[in-house]
Amino acid sequence: MNKYDLEDRLVDFSVLIIEIVNEMHNSKAGNHLSGQIVRSGTSVSLNYGEAQSGESSRDFIHKMKVVLKELRETYICLKIIHKANLFESEKEIIKAKKENDELIAIFVKSIVTAQNNLNKEK
Repeated sequence: MNKYDLEDRLVDFSVLIIEIVNEMHNSKAGNHLSGQIVRSGTSVSLNYGEAQSGESSRDFIHKMKVVLKELRETYICLKIIHKANLFESEKEIIKAKKENDELIAIFVKSIVTAQNNLNKEK
């Protein structure tokens, strides 16, 4: 997978999060979690864009770790939304959780690879 494929995948994931938020129940909990997940779920795309312009290998790794942190936050939020039944379409929640999990795995591996490459440079 090249960086442009991953970028598109992250943008698609962010759009899926927006679609889920737009279908969530209008309740105190729903509104709170909607705000939280729309921030973390869309920031993954934006922060990945920043990582691509990293000023150094260390900066790139740091920004990739920020993306991973936001993906993990989004995943926990999706789990809460799912267990609390705060959504309209369970199919979309399950799809988002699966994609979120796959993206986490990609970023974990990418960070490990980048850190190994940095260590080889030393």
